[in-house]
Parts: sequence; structure tokens; C-alpha cells
Amino acid sequence: MKNGQTTNTQLEKNQYMSSNQISLKTAFLYWLKLGFISFGGPAGQIALMHADLVEKRRWISEARFLHALNYCMLLPGPEATQLAIYIGWLMHKTRGGIMAGLLFVLPGFLVLILLSWIYMRFGNHEIVKIIMSGVKPAVVAIVLTAAWRIARRSLKTKLLMAVATMAFLSISFLHLPFPVIILSAAVTGLVFRHACEAHHPSANAPGLASQAHPAALIDDDTPTPAHAHFSLVRLLMTVGLSILSVVAVWLLLATAFGTTGPLTDMANFFSKAAMLSFGGAYAVLPYMVQAAVEQYHWLNMAQMMDGLALGETTPGPLIMIVAFVGFIGGWNNELFGANHLLLSACLGAGVAFFFTFFPSFVFILAGGPLVEASRNNLRLNAPLNAISAAVVGVILSLAWLFAGNVFFHEGTQIDLFAVGITVTASVATFRYQVSTIKLLAACALAAYGLSLFH
Repeated sequence: MKNGQTTNTQLEKNQYMSSNQISLKTAFLYWLKLGFISFGGPAGQIALMHADLVEKRRWISEARFLHALNYCMLLPGPEATQLAIYIGWLMHKTRGGIMAGLLFVLPGFLVLILLSWIYMRFGNHEIVKIIMSGVKPAVVAIVLTAAWRIARRSLKTKLLMAVATMAFLSISFLHLPFPVIILSAAVTGLVFRHACEAHHPSANAPGLASQAHPAALIDDDTPTPAHAHFSLVRLLMTVGLSILSVVAVWLLLATAFGTTGPLTDMANFFSKAAMLSFGGAYAVLPYMVQAAVEQYHWLNMAQMMDGLALGETTPGPLIMIVAFVGFIGGWNNELFGANHLLLSACLGAGVAFFFTFFPSFVFILAGGPLVEASRNNLRLNAPLNAISAAVVGVILSLAWLFAGNVFFHEGTQIDLFAVGITVTASVATFRYQVSTIKLLAACALAAYGLSLFH
């Protein structure tokens, strides 16, 4: 009797999905809209998707949404982007996943390209310098806020606090490479497993409270769609085609610009960065500073901070700052001569964008069937907790680095206005939860207002 009831339930669910399938056009319009309004960082973007897809539209149930989110939180790369790809793939197969992911990131990419061009074309104008003098101290406060939020969820044991402290010291004063710090944290988690078994933040998805809802299109007990069942052949094909695609693009760049040219260097670096970006964009930014500013000299520290500020004002994932780095790197290297700077810059931005975001599509399209097969059995382990703790220290090192460049001029002269802006912005974000865009706008206006009295 029980087996019969189960079969009937599955048939009902299959019939429900068939009769209520969301059209590809409807999904296209939703993901396009989301790409233009997805401000607020990963937490805001995930909360927005949850409100739309779980609570309002009922395309997916709470449990299925959180299960997908848990997997995305385990991966390197922008988790909100990966979540959009996952849901799009679950609903409309591979084409749906690619569509959802591209529409989620392309609006922000195009907006950032426009802002980058304006920045390089008019960045030396006095008014731009004045505005950025107010924005840069606010960026320090934003980075400190990011570190605090992650620390509050991650540093649950004394060992995890020690891992965060060592990560800060290692990258700030010992100048150890970011991959070494992440690997060391993972090993610490493996060796001291029980001391690192604090509950990982991805398991709860803070702010996404469970509520009673009517049946969803993809509900808790809706059978896995046929295209989402695991297939070894499909897995090998997906991984193989992905590797071939990356190699083909790299060979094209190497043939056209040389194996040690700026674009191939960008391809190599952003491929590695994409595989190491655990904990969000802030965690990988120190690694990006090490390479882009100190090693390859694609841009300077002031431009890096300006790029972060621009990235905070655009929709989509903050890791989109890679497009700014690529844009400035292409512009400064004059790949096609001094008369075609915009073309060089756009190509650099495109290379950075492709090699950063392509792995996220592969992770979902290749790993999605495995995740669906493991529903209700996904477990997060101690190494991930240790990595999260190390991320806190790495982000604090970024705030330390930025503060040194913002607060001091010519090494010793302190900028009291910049310190005051940072303190005020920190209070606004910590105490009153002022949104990033409002904060940056207010600080820019404050700097402009002060300039009128000088």
C-alpha cells in the first residue's frame, strides 16, 4: 500500500510539473530583470532570489532552494551566480542554466565596462578626484563590515579564531601567497577536525526563514527531472567539452598575443583565482592585489580601490571587479596601439570575465546531477570551517592594506578627513545597516561639500 501511495504521489508530481511548467521566455524575462536589480552582494542577491522564487512565484521549494545553496556555498566562485545557474538548469536543462547565469552577470559586466571607460577617460578630472576621496574611505568601512559579518558566523571556536589570526598575519606581514593560506587552513581542519566542527554558515542560510507555503513547481518531494539524473557519460562529456573550450580560448590568445603576453597572463591568473575564491570576492581580493598590482602591474593600488568602489555600485557579483582589472590592464598595455585603447581594454575585460566565470558554469552543469542524487545527505566538514575562518583574516588584511593607502599620504602624513569618513561609514553600516550604494553616495557628497569650502 505504501509503495502504491508513493508511486501515485510521484505521478501526481510529474503531472503537476508538466501542466505548470514555466516557459523559457518567462524564465528569460525573470533572469534578465534579476541581472539588473541584483545589488547588495551575495546575501542580498540570495535573499532576493529566495523572496521571488520560493515565496512569491513558487518555482522551487524552501528545502530544494537551500539544498542547492548549500552546494554552491561549498564551491569556489560567486555563490549567488552559481545558485541562479543551478535553478535555471534544474528548470530548463543546460540551456536554462547557461541562460540564467549569463543574464545574472552580463548586465553588471556591461555597466562596469561603461563605468571603467568613464573612469579612464575622465578619471584625472578634479571633480572625479574629489568624489573618489570620499568613496575610498567608505570602501575601508565596507571591507571591515564584510569581515565582521563572516567572522560572526564563522569563528565559533578558539581554534577557528587562531586560524583567522594566523591568516591575517601570514598575508599582511609574511606576505605568503593566498593559495598557501587556504591550503594550510584546510589541512588544519583535517588534522584538528573536532576543534573545527562549528556549524558552517551555509547550512542555515541566515535570513532565509522557513515558512509554510503552497506547493511549488519543484517541491520537496518532486522527483528529480530526467535531465538531472546522474550519468557518467554526460559528466565526462561536460568536463571534456569544458576543458577543450578553455584550452581553445587560451591557445587563441597565445597565438595572437604570445604565451607571456598580458592577455595570456590574465587567462592564467584569473583561471587560478576562480578556483581559489572561497568566501566571496573580498577573500580573493588580496590575492588579486598581489598579482595585478605587485606582480603584473596591470594597475596601481589607487586604481584597485577605485575599481572596488565601482564594483560595489553595479549589479551582479562583486567578483565582477575582475572586469575592471582586465579593462585597466588592457588599456595600460595598449594591445592594439595608442589609438585603440578602448578595444584593448574591452578585450582585457572579456578575458578576465570569461576565465573567472566559466568554471562556475562547469561546476553546476557537471556537478548538479550528483547534488540532486545526494539530496538530504550533503554534509559540510571541518576543512571548510577552517577555510571560512582563514577568509576572515584575509579580508581583515585587505582592510589593513586599503587603510594604509587611504589614511596616510607620503608615508607619514595622516588624512583626518579620510579617517573621519571611515569611522562614520563604519557606524552607518554596523549600527544602522545603511545600504552600500547609499553609503557611497553620501560619502561622495560629503567630500564634494567639503571641497566647496577650500
